[in-house]
Amino acid sequence: MLSLKTDSQHLSERPLILGSSSIYRRDLLQRLGLPFTSVSPDIDETPLDGEATIATALRLAAAKARTLASQYPHALIIASDQVADLDGALLGKPGNHDNAVRQLQAMRGKRVVFHTALCLLDAASGRQQLESVPTTVYFREITDAEIEHYLRQEQPYDCTGSAKIESLGVALVRKIESDDPTALIGLPLIALVSMLRREHVNVI
Repeated sequence: MLSLKTDSQHLSERPLILGSSSIYRRDLLQRLGLPFTSVSPDIDETPLDGEATIATALRLAAAKARTLASQYPHALIIASDQVADLDGALLGKPGNHDNAVRQLQAMRGKRVVFHTALCLLDAASGRQQLESVPTTVYFREITDAEIEHYLRQEQPYDCTGSAKIESLGVALVRKIESDDPTALIGLPLIALVSMLRREHVNVI
C-alpha cells in the first residue's frame, strides 16, 4: 500500500486514489508530492432534468468517489467534476470540433461560471467531504477565425466549455475571478489540502 505523511508524522496505511483518468487532474495532484494511484470511475454523467449546474457537479463528484469505494475499501478517494454555467445552461465537454465551435460562439463576450466540485471520501468510514469551487470567466469577443485557430491548435474537446485555460485558451478570456487558480483546470488544490488535513494527511 502507499504511505502518506500524517499530523503525527507516522505513516498511514490508507492509499490515496484519484478517481479520474484526466491528465490535467493527475498533473495537478502531482504538485502536492503525495503518492497516489489514478483510476477511472465508470458512472453515467448525464445531467438530471431540472438539475442546477452546481448540483450536477457535486452529485457527479460524489458518485465518482463512491463507485470506487468497494474496490478500494481502505483508501482516501479524491474525485472531481466540472460543469460550466452559461446564463443558466449547462456546458460540459464538447467531445468534438463542431460542438466546441458552438460552445465558444455562445460564450464569446459572456460571463461563464465554472463549477468545480471536489469530493474526498474515506472509504473505510464512509466519511465524505464535498464542496464546489466556482470560477467566473469573462470571455473576449472572439471571432470565428480566432475560434477555429484556437481549436486547431489545442483540440480541447475533453475540456469543459472547450476552455483549455492552462494553454492557449488563456487568449480567449479577459478576466478570471476565483479563490483557487487550480479549480478551473479541474482539481481545486487549495480546497483539497484543507480536506486532506481534516483526514490528518499533511502535504508539508
